[in-house]
Amino acid sequence: MLKATTVEKEPLLPSTTISKPSDRKFRRPLLYTGLLLLLSSYYALLILPQFTDLGPWLGQKHHDYSTNYCPQADVLVPEVNGELWNSLTATIGTASFKSRAVEWLGGAVRVPTESFDDLGPVGKDRRWDVFAPFHEYLLGTYPLVHTTLNLTKVNTYGLLYVWQGSDASLKPVLLAGHQDVVPVDPTTVDKWTHPPFSGYFDGERVWGRGSSDDKSGLIGILSGVETLLEKNFQPTRSVVLAFGFDEEVSGRQGAQRLSEALLDLYGKDGFALIVDEGSGFSEQYGSVVALPGIAEKGYIDVRVEVTAAGGHSSIPPEHTSIGILSSLLVEYEANPYEVHLSRKDPLYSGLQCVSEHARDVPADLRRIIKRSASSDKALHALEKEVLKNPTYRSLVGTTQAIDLIQGGVKANALPERAWAVVNHRISVASSVEEVQAHDAKLLESLAAKFNLTYNAFGATLSEPGAPSSGTLTLSDAFGTALHVAPVTPTGKDAAPYQLLSGTIKAAYNSHRSLQGTDTIVVSPGMMSGNTDTRYYWDLSKHIFRYNHANAASKNGLGNIHTVNESMDIDSFLEMIRFFITLILNADEVDNL
Repeated sequence: MLKATTVEKEPLLPSTTISKPSDRKFRRPLLYTGLLLLLSSYYALLILPQFTDLGPWLGQKHHDYSTNYCPQADVLVPEVNGELWNSLTATIGTASFKSRAVEWLGGAVRVPTESFDDLGPVGKDRRWDVFAPFHEYLLGTYPLVHTTLNLTKVNTYGLLYVWQGSDASLKPVLLAGHQDVVPVDPTTVDKWTHPPFSGYFDGERVWGRGSSDDKSGLIGILSGVETLLEKNFQPTRSVVLAFGFDEEVSGRQGAQRLSEALLDLYGKDGFALIVDEGSGFSEQYGSVVALPGIAEKGYIDVRVEVTAAGGHSSIPPEHTSIGILSSLLVEYEANPYEVHLSRKDPLYSGLQCVSEHARDVPADLRRIIKRSASSDKALHALEKEVLKNPTYRSLVGTTQAIDLIQGGVKANALPERAWAVVNHRISVASSVEEVQAHDAKLLESLAAKFNLTYNAFGATLSEPGAPSSGTLTLSDAFGTALHVAPVTPTGKDAAPYQLLSGTIKAAYNSHRSLQGTDTIVVSPGMMSGNTDTRYYWDLSKHIFRYNHANAASKNGLGNIHTVNESMDIDSFLEMIRFFITLILNADEVDNL
């Protein structure tokens, strides 16, 4: 680090006394030296504060690294309904309420609601029928919800509940979740500590598929609403609940249809805010940080398909379609997408929050994060540090993963067709179109090398009519390409973000009996995957992927999508507390 030069406090200019000619040859170099020192000192005072921490010491405001780049909302506790809130927070802490919560979640897990990639239309594919028993379970478990809220079933199994508020001029709040779970691989059942649909409670955790993703969110919302109804709460602001049933397979039957119904009912930007499943909070650098998702990456599955002449394998060509496809896939993996950290990236905002508020950030890292706000050189240095972390790298950049492959039908027959699917999660700084152009360009030379007629996303890239030995075709594999989501506004002037932030703090503190303290930092975040909110962009500009899950608890987020998925019951109770607090807080503000 550069250090300021100490300048002697002596006259830098020569005396005005007239010197004898014989002295001038000695005084003139002193004059030049003095001027040089003066200019150097001025330069140091002007420039060095930009690269050191001397700015505040020197009274300069330029590059003030003490500036708060991550303003925090105050803890937001219901006031009008303060007595009710205090009563409910006490109730949630009782053993009897805990027993109810265990049964609510465990019972939901015991109704298998798996969704599969190859499901046919609702009403024709009988595998959808598993949701009917789940609806019966909800009906029996939450009687007040079903006698008070207006329920509409969309596309048979989508659940749309409306809790009508007394003031129709207030935009409603939308709370979302999904009923379906990823399938359990039959070959892994014996690896589960407790059977995958047992809903078993071991005294600390509820075990089973969906206990974390996302029946905890769905059941947490319904449990909060039922508990409020038991206390005779009636909202001023309407509360809408939307539960899809195929989020794990892109949501086209569930959330897409629900969004159409919601748009008809409430219109464009008809909701004050939307909260769907998402991230939670964990410890980072000695402080607890909550990361509500304010954006989502884009998505496209690129199908890479090669066709070639068939025939008997005893007379093979130099390259079969499978061999060619293999070369193409090697080319993909040899050329991953370049990754760069931008100040517009949600992860960058999160780093600023951590540097501002986390206690144990190393001094050098804190300094470089703060400087990166105005220095491109510091931003590049921060990028190098961030990209060392594989998780951060995947959040920032466009990713690629070869997930499916198929080719050939018989060992002694040349494969006439071979294909693979490359899954891309698209950076918030990129687009579907950029990924398509990148992939098309990437394989262009190999298409020429293997003499293939090349078609990419509807365009022919090879010479039309030229003879070829086969074809190469790139396409959107399932027609589910997803553009990068709009970024939700944050900051002190974004009322919905401030409401959510204050609610997170209130729920966190009350669950731990902390009074008037500010012990959790709220920072903009982003999930690596996508949610049903992909269909809700027209409903609100204020979409948050967050369900207050405690990722710092034992076993973290509970092995979602794999063996031994489970949910810590204390974390689940805190989720219920969060949803109750959010509903009550949203009911008391009029600036949403």
